[in-house]
Amino acid sequence: MPAFLRNPVALALIVLALLIVLGSTIAIVPETKQGVIVRFGDPKSIINSYRKDETFGNTGAGVIMRWPFVDQIVWIDKRVLSVEMERQQVLSTDQLRLQVDAFARYRIVNPLRMYIAAGSEERVSEALRPILGSALRNELGKRPFAALLSPERGQVMQNIEAGLDRVARQYGAEIVDVRIKRADLPDGTPLDSAFTRMRTAREQEALTIRAQGAKQAQIIRAEADANAARIYAASYGKDPSFYDFYRAMQSYRYTFSPDRPGETNIILSPNNEFLQQFQGRR
Repeated sequence: MPAFLRNPVALALIVLALLIVLGSTIAIVPETKQGVIVRFGDPKSIINSYRKDETFGNTGAGVIMRWPFVDQIVWIDKRVLSVEMERQQVLSTDQLRLQVDAFARYRIVNPLRMYIAAGSEERVSEALRPILGSALRNELGKRPFAALLSPERGQVMQNIEAGLDRVARQYGAEIVDVRIKRADLPDGTPLDSAFTRMRTAREQEALTIRAQGAKQAQIIRAEADANAARIYAASYGKDPSFYDFYRAMQSYRYTFSPDRPGETNIILSPNNEFLQQFQGRR
């Protein structure tokens, strides 16, 4: 046995050196990470890169080998990341100043381009944050405040997502989703004025609806009266005596109805023409 192997200190140093070399040679790739192998500042290869619809457990994760002390691995997250936009003030087409909070979700799909263009996920977020604010202001500035409360909001989000995705592609990322968390009017006079305008608009709309309803009711009532008159005329032409009997029954029901307000006494002789239908046909 060589003399240096009998020296515990030398043996410990050798074991330590071997562990360092082994640690620099072997790397464990997590399922949630993708990496860029960089050699002297030059990217050489991609490990465990993101693939759409990949199955968990069938990715490139696991143990890999690299050149010790030469290759450096830059880890990049494969999961969906988030970028929060600071509260922005947006002016809508109806001249309302809105305080808007929004966020975007993105994923790194091209780690090599991301490493070259940005270097890290944090720099990608920093680059996308002002673009998100600008796209939000441009898109919401084309629409009234009510559009954010209607199905049109979905189209607004799609337009913002498409514009932001074009920029994100330059950094090797794709936009997964864009959402508005809050869109409020500033407190104070602007908010009170907006509520007043909204209340006035709804009251005018209610008056219009009631007027249209009354108009339609008059039309329907007139058509019903015309149809009734035609039916009465047709029945009179077929059987005048039955028509007289029917009209007399209607008159009796109205005259002697117990639901009429007040008390009314009627004194008629048995031979009065008004009561002739009670006497039967002669």
